[in-house]
Amino acid sequence: MRAVLPGRPPAKLQSFSTALWKGLRIVAYISGHALVILGGPQTLLQTIYIDDTDTLEAIAFDETSGKIAVCGGPDVFVYQPYGIQGETLKWSLLYTFRAPDDDEPIYTLSWGSSNELLVGNSRLALWFMNDEPRLVWKRNLATPVKFAQFSPDSSLIVTVGQYDRLVKVWRRLAFGADEVRFENSYLPHPNVITGIHWRLPRHPEQSMDNVLYTFCADNKIRVWAVTDLHALSALQFWAEIDMGESVQPRHALDEDQGPQRRYGFILDGRDFCAATERAVQRTTGNKENHALEHIIEVASKAPEICVVIDGQGHMSAWALEDIGSKAKTNLSVFNILHVEGLDLGFLFDQSPQEDYAQIRAFQSTTSDDKLSVLVHHFDGRIEWYDSHVDVLFDPAPRTKRIAQVASWSGHTAPVKKIVRNAIGDTLVSRTNENKATVWTQKRRDGGSIMAHKSVILSDEHIHRTCVLENRNLLVNLHHNGVSLWDFSSNHAKKLASLQFTLPGKPLCVLPIPSTQATPVVSYVATIWADMHGIVWEIRDPSQEGQNGSSVNGHDYQLREFCTFDMGLKEDIAYILPVDPAGPKTEASGFFDSFSADIALSYTHSGVVRTWTAKVDPANMKVDWLLQSTVDTGIINPSMASGSSIRKAALVDEDRTHLTIWDTNNAQLEFEEHFAPHDIIQDLDWTSTPDKQSILAVGFPHKVVLLSQLRYDYLDSRPSWTQVREIWIRDLTPHPIGDSCWLNNGHLVIGAGNQLFVYDKDIDVGDRLVSELRMPSRGLSSVDLFDVVSRLNGPLPVFHPQYLAQCILAGKTSLVHSILLNLHSKLKFYTEGDELDGFLDMPVEYLYEQDAQQEVSKEIRSSYVDSTDEELLYVVDEKAAAALNESLARIALPQLSSHEQFRLADTIECVAMVEKHRRSMDDNAARYLLFFRQHMLRRTQGVANKDTVSWREIVWAYHSSSQDILTDLVSRQFNGKLTWKAARESGLFMWLSDPVAVKVQLEILARCEYTKTEEKNPIDCSLYYLALRKKNVLQGLWRIAHWNREQAATQRLLANDFKEPRWRTTALKNAYALLGKRRFEYAASFFLLADHLRDAANVIINQMGDLQLAIAITRASEGDNGPVLREILEEKVLPEAASEGNRWMASWAFWMLGRRDMAVRALISPVETLLSPSTPATPGSPGRGTLQSKSYLSNDPALVVLYHQLRAKTLQTLKGASKVKPREEWEFVVRNARLYDRMGCDFLALDLVRHWEFLGGLPTDDTLKPNTTLEMDENGVDYRKLLRRRSSLVVADMPVHRADILQEATVSEITPGEKPKKEEQKPKAKPPPTMFHEPDANSLLDSFGF
Repeated sequence: MRAVLPGRPPAKLQSFSTALWKGLRIVAYISGHALVILGGPQTLLQTIYIDDTDTLEAIAFDETSGKIAVCGGPDVFVYQPYGIQGETLKWSLLYTFRAPDDDEPIYTLSWGSSNELLVGNSRLALWFMNDEPRLVWKRNLATPVKFAQFSPDSSLIVTVGQYDRLVKVWRRLAFGADEVRFENSYLPHPNVITGIHWRLPRHPEQSMDNVLYTFCADNKIRVWAVTDLHALSALQFWAEIDMGESVQPRHALDEDQGPQRRYGFILDGRDFCAATERAVQRTTGNKENHALEHIIEVASKAPEICVVIDGQGHMSAWALEDIGSKAKTNLSVFNILHVEGLDLGFLFDQSPQEDYAQIRAFQSTTSDDKLSVLVHHFDGRIEWYDSHVDVLFDPAPRTKRIAQVASWSGHTAPVKKIVRNAIGDTLVSRTNENKATVWTQKRRDGGSIMAHKSVILSDEHIHRTCVLENRNLLVNLHHNGVSLWDFSSNHAKKLASLQFTLPGKPLCVLPIPSTQATPVVSYVATIWADMHGIVWEIRDPSQEGQNGSSVNGHDYQLREFCTFDMGLKEDIAYILPVDPAGPKTEASGFFDSFSADIALSYTHSGVVRTWTAKVDPANMKVDWLLQSTVDTGIINPSMASGSSIRKAALVDEDRTHLTIWDTNNAQLEFEEHFAPHDIIQDLDWTSTPDKQSILAVGFPHKVVLLSQLRYDYLDSRPSWTQVREIWIRDLTPHPIGDSCWLNNGHLVIGAGNQLFVYDKDIDVGDRLVSELRMPSRGLSSVDLFDVVSRLNGPLPVFHPQYLAQCILAGKTSLVHSILLNLHSKLKFYTEGDELDGFLDMPVEYLYEQDAQQEVSKEIRSSYVDSTDEELLYVVDEKAAAALNESLARIALPQLSSHEQFRLADTIECVAMVEKHRRSMDDNAARYLLFFRQHMLRRTQGVANKDTVSWREIVWAYHSSSQDILTDLVSRQFNGKLTWKAARESGLFMWLSDPVAVKVQLEILARCEYTKTEEKNPIDCSLYYLALRKKNVLQGLWRIAHWNREQAATQRLLANDFKEPRWRTTALKNAYALLGKRRFEYAASFFLLADHLRDAANVIINQMGDLQLAIAITRASEGDNGPVLREILEEKVLPEAASEGNRWMASWAFWMLGRRDMAVRALISPVETLLSPSTPATPGSPGRGTLQSKSYLSNDPALVVLYHQLRAKTLQTLKGASKVKPREEWEFVVRNARLYDRMGCDFLALDLVRHWEFLGGLPTDDTLKPNTTLEMDENGVDYRKLLRRRSSLVVADMPVHRADILQEATVSEITPGEKPKKEEQKPKAKPPPTMFHEPDANSLLDSFGF
């Protein structure tokens, strides 16, 4: 917590009270109907909202018991403390009472001896509070009371009426509860009495003579004491101090400025002497301190100190020695110093009601030599100043005698809305009462504070507010007009207002950037729900008028500049300005998609749009540009918020479901469902200077800060995380009204009358900080921005995610050189050394394709004195073991412990792949690496899914070395290839040879049979029947003597199932088994009855195992059968569309023989490629699920696959040519952005430097959304689209008959039909369903091999 603005104190004489209670300095004050209790300048102990009254009038704190009495109207409320000091100290309501015969509001309260409370209005009343409050004495007064105070020993009461010049002293004659009697006397004054103060005893129990100080309008302070015990009057006049004489005007100018103000306050001797003692202890043995010597000399006489100041910083202090002694001499009152430099924050342009201040001085804490001065300015602030006693009373000239440590202000009613200006150094907070306060950020002592700037009192309801940048101006939007305010002075002035007559309610008011930005002209727009609006122009008075006539001298000009229509046909639910985030962007003068967003709109159907605008003063118009459209699919959103760096957050109708979107790529980044009682009320964006976003999500009693994370496609971890939770329950019971970010990362939260300013420090003990291994440099906290930058930004090159992406992109040699480099660095690394994120490798190595071949050699040759064993070019298993040994010993500062484990896994996998490198292609290496990593993580218990992902399956599917992969997978499971293992590795998805599928399924059937001790034939029935090997199954049943079902099953299997009657029997058995929920066995009987489709449906619907259904179908009917086609079209593709899984879709299209579609699925949204006959995705028709919009569906490795596949066969080339140039361009740029967000900036650079566009670079014409490289097969040689390697393209185009030439679709290869070779190509005929891929290195040379 940086600071608290606990509420605005009222301009009342008894609105705060302070005392030292049990060694703790308590300050309590009232604000509106709230009671605020503080234990120090920034320590808010408690806020109590008293709902039984509208406003509180007075407060009194009892030094002995710690009780607090407040009054509002005729009611008195008494609170008592409970809990442990320093931990859980709170106050709770003890009594509420009012006099039965009096409804007049109460003006003053004062505590007497134990449990006595004096209450004053037009009468005085004394209440006893032993068990129940009891009225024991009352007296009517001539005029309503202004002050009424008990003396410290409760023997005297002093009362002063309104505008009274007589002080009435009541001497107590009897102290019993049953009999209370007083006698009166008067202390006459020449003018109105403005203040009173009783001298406080050293200790609450000490009995001292009473001394009263009175402050009078004749600028004199009078001292009254008991000099004569037998006099009629209880107090006698003892001395006076003339404030006017004490501080003389220094300059002739001062006298001309009208009457000189004087303020006086008393520093009790107990505080002054105690602080001096502490100062002596603090400076023992130090060099001489003249100021302290002077003070010790004064303090030795144990005086009271009376301080007189004027508003200009001059101070005169008097010591009063031995008050009340009869032997009063001229030396009893002596001046101790007369100095300058005491600034207590007085302002001079105030109204008479506000031009007053009450001052209290005391020792800050009993253990300290500091004195505190509390100043209650009647313009609505209480300020706390601190100073060492020898600094404050140093007779030598000093500039800064006293330092402000807190300024308490705020509102008197609950805060409803907080708005900031674009830079974020000015805030406007407003309440329901059309009252707003302007706050500015001020630098002070290396930090910044929120200072009260101005108050706005509007006659009309303020609907929205917009603060202009770099000017002390703001625009308020009312229901039927706008008004312009200047808040440079303490009370904001209304400069101009204009009405409008458009129908409907205006939704927002926002500033609009202008191309010819001048500091004297600003533009502000108001927008209605039908997307029409008005732009207002605000001109400074200094400007000459447009036509040469000067604008009248002192007025700002507010005029209607133009009206506009944003050109959207549908009505919107809401439009609002975006939160400024990131460093301030310079206006470029261009108006395009790079311009910063200024507004965000959303519709009831959940379509979010972002807008930018530009004023064109020459043509008197404003241009609007639609920057992005995101169809979120969230119906009736309750709120949305956008940031100027292309992020948007949306909350659903129930206010518990939050989604975060990247509007640049129209993709979902994060979604979370909060508990039903956590209602989201507020969303606020900010960002670090590096444009990493932070979102504050406001609930009724807490604010959660979410930070973006790097995208992680390998683990699919969330891309946002909670970095901090701010609870305000301990400080205030009031729910949060609104919150807002300042430009330096501080968060301002408005709750009730109060504003809480939270800084961006996160405690070092926080879970997140320790996980990230953030260096704390000995401090107790770290900066929020540093934490967020650590979670984002470029990765070090040895980070496991970076290495994995390099491997996917085909940069294996680079990965080896990085790891070898890391190995050499770690040999000489000691804890606490800096480790360079690039390992001191030249940067161009990381993105130049030719340089990467040279990397290893050059790095090796740089170690001249290395031994032979060190001259490695690749990481083999020996090097990997050595490197992992180093990693087990050393904690790398840039990685968390979890990431370091991942790095060790990656190194082990790279070495293993290297071992088999000669015998496999790149795709097989990719599969093996991630399969091995998946298995390692499963054994460590950290795997987040139970099978390899579809991405790995697709790599293996497009590999030409599947035999060795099959062998390695089998070895990984120790030769026991059960179905669980096969599903985990995706084996039956990626085997492309139908013969291999059958071979492996037979091996699997044997493993399933032998997996248990008793060898159960039921376990393998499904697989043998799919392979149509019923006789093997019969043999297995013959030896299963232990099984009860043996005899019946053997009899059944002995029959010929080509006959209809036995098929019927098998079906009956299948349905009976379904009833018993033995689904797998039931599927076996469906296969026995030759009902493959039913068997597949049982496996998919009842067992939920899509892979098993596909494996069984492929074994049973081959790859071109109708059941497989049905599964792919009706199950796999819709699932891929609803999950947004492009890998799965591409695999399914390739299996269907639609290779052109397999390529397009990598770029275009999957649901757009499904034929209308395909069942719609779950959810509303025509709309994908939220999951399909997720960023996870746009894996950057898709670029690698796209690049590889489009050059493979004629069909894929044709599919790639169907992709519009703009789509391809956006695809590449989007993936570069994704690499960037993952922290792999070099891969993004590499991608955009070396991408080859099909058909050349996109021109402006082809970038238009609707053009496409439409090329018919007829007479087009697709090979010409590639600049090289065209001889390697496999011809797989079906030949069309003349009557279907005009059809635009590519006809699919019918089952069993072999693709005929094209007439014009004299090439060998490719094999029927499979082709042998040429050497991968020649295909992928654009990816750096």
